[in-house]
Amino acid sequence: MNGLDGAVIAVAGAGGPTGRAVLARLARAGAHVYGADADAERLRESVDAAPGASGAVVDLLDVAATRRWAADVEREHGRVDGLVHLVGGWRGGKKFGDNSLDDWVFLHDLLVRTVQHTSLAFHEALARSARGRFVLISAAAAGRPTQGNAGYAAAKAAAETWTLALADAFAETDAAASILVVKALVNDAMREARPNAKFAGFTDVADLADEIAGLWTTAAIDLNGKRLCLNVP
Repeated sequence: MNGLDGAVIAVAGAGGPTGRAVLARLARAGAHVYGADADAERLRESVDAAPGASGAVVDLLDVAATRRWAADVEREHGRVDGLVHLVGGWRGGKKFGDNSLDDWVFLHDLLVRTVQHTSLAFHEALARSARGRFVLISAAAAGRPTQGNAGYAAAKAAAETWTLALADAFAETDAAASILVVKALVNDAMREARPNAKFAGFTDVADLADEIAGLWTTAAIDLNGKRLCLNVP
């Protein structure tokens, strides 16, 4: 299997600790990495931590802007070998009555519409690649919702279903669409802020980055349409 050396990888939602870890890991493996985020400062920090990576400020809720980003990435090297979708966020409460439709609208845009826009923009290029990979980061809540996170869980489940439809489109190609499932993510800043917290079952962002990188050393047939659980029973 081809690894990441020379691979052209786009990362949506590249700002923040998770984006920094993923961009740096892919760049170290020899990939040409292109991050996108709506927050210019957060994106700059991620790109600076990944020598050789590039960044573009993109509103992924803007269909035209997302398609321009995809076209720019492909134009740079003539292909795209991967799209990692890291856009995340949470709203909810403890009780079912804490769920609000305003939160649902926010989560639908953040967690579903960005998946739709990026996958539609990149899917043809990924299908043409000999090692195309689409990677969605999801949550255990999608399959086991609790009363206070109904909106979040429903949005994650919708994003997973969309990704499985993309996997079906990849069935006759060398590309794969996969879902990596975590309980939650943890990073060094979180540990420093809460030194006594155990973060039981959480996945470190560096470990997530390693799992993502490993998808390019696994055959597409073993990944396409798969829901791969990390630290989730």
